[in-house]
Amino acid sequence: MNIKLTEAAVTRMHELVSEACCKGLRLAVRPAGCSGMEYVMDLVAEAEAGDLIRVYDGFELYVDGESYASALTGLQLDFQRDLLSSGFVYNNPNEKGSCGCGKSFSV
Repeated sequence: MNIKLTEAAVTRMHELVSEACCKGLRLAVRPAGCSGMEYVMDLVAEAEAGDLIRVYDGFELYVDGESYASALTGLQLDFQRDLLSSGFVYNNPNEKGSCGCGKSFSV
């Protein structure tokens, strides 16, 4: 699976999984927004059928297989924090466009 997590993303995911007392995070895309797709990340107890799995120290990352093939190959996921906000940042080489609010994208 060709998805890269920065050290900051790994640290934050580990914190989220530990706080929720679950096994991992599931990453996917779904149809939404004015550009067509949006990222979805959920805390989960286990993988779903068809998920790709990567094990990290303290949690597992599950990636929806269909989402990976259509939109997530080569994704780099970072976590950034500043004085006013914090959140995951998706650097996706497949992204061809996005909406003005930044909530949805197209491939």
